[in-house]
Amino acid sequence: MKKLSIVCLALLLLSHLPAAAQNTSTRGLKDYYINYFPIGVAVSPRSLTGADAELITRQFNSITPENAMKMGPIHPREDFYNWAAADSIVNFAQRNGMKVRGHTLCWHEQTPGWLFKDAAGNTVSKDVLLQRLKNHITTVVNRYKGKIYAWDVVNEAVDDASSRVLRNSLWYQICGDEFIVKAFEYAHAADPNAQLFYNDYNTERPEKRERIYQLLKKLVDAKVPIHGVGLQGHWSIYEPSENELRAAIEKFSSLGLKVQVTELDISVYPWEKNRRAKRPDENDSFTAEREQQQLEQYKKVFRIFRDYKNVITGITFWGVSDRRTWLDEYPVNGRKNYPMLFDQERKPKKAFEAVVSFKQE
Repeated sequence: MKKLSIVCLALLLLSHLPAAAQNTSTRGLKDYYINYFPIGVAVSPRSLTGADAELITRQFNSITPENAMKMGPIHPREDFYNWAAADSIVNFAQRNGMKVRGHTLCWHEQTPGWLFKDAAGNTVSKDVLLQRLKNHITTVVNRYKGKIYAWDVVNEAVDDASSRVLRNSLWYQICGDEFIVKAFEYAHAADPNAQLFYNDYNTERPEKRERIYQLLKKLVDAKVPIHGVGLQGHWSIYEPSENELRAAIEKFSSLGLKVQVTELDISVYPWEKNRRAKRPDENDSFTAEREQQQLEQYKKVFRIFRDYKNVITGITFWGVSDRRTWLDEYPVNGRKNYPMLFDQERKPKKAFEAVVSFKQE
């Protein structure tokens, strides 16, 4: 009885320790945020085995295919679907009791060339293109119906230039803005229970935020079946500010839409879209100063996420660890950005401790 009492007392004391003082090796991000929202990660088939898989299942309870469900990889020819990679990701999630976010049904990039051309190489009509979009969305969504709870239906349709709302993509050139409405309608018809999202980047920058809001309001007012907006979250130690992030969440959720952060990473460099190569004298080491700045930015954004847990329904990181991320190649090829919560050895960084060290509600 005495030994049992000592054990109970130890457990009681442990439960009152702050998160940082508890054993982070046995608790994952998903466990700390169990009362807030799912914590996800973008994956490829190669990350579903070995050390990466162990980290994924320990830390996360949701996964997103990084590339496997984009139209080009999954539907490279009109008469052929390449299901192997996407199936392996969904099956991994099913085996491990994880949610899946589908990404993405309609985008202007990683789109197969056949989609916009007829047999003679001429640009197809709007009717033909919308029918092909319908066939694609219906086939893909139906295959994973009941296994994928949310879809990024339309990705990055708003232009970067302030002079226009919608990007002048082939989708827009052929269909006008109708392709956006139809994509949501096709997805909803295929799976009425799936949550459907519009997904974009720079959603916190005030000028682009307003144009995204214009698009979303138009869709909501027209009663298009859209349920949420994805803030990609490709951020840095320099942006967004607290006011910018709060304003974006409040602006979009005012439309009755749920908010998810869908592609989170925080680079130690400012965004430099027009610079492609690393400078020879550039120091790309993870210095103590950069480490502290990243810690503070991660701490800030997660504090804000928790404040809006009534409208935020998911946070997804765009990479497992610093070992390998898309930022190794873009926008500045060959430069390490160190954007994740886990280092190149897959170990938690100090920023991880900042994210999980909070008073549980």
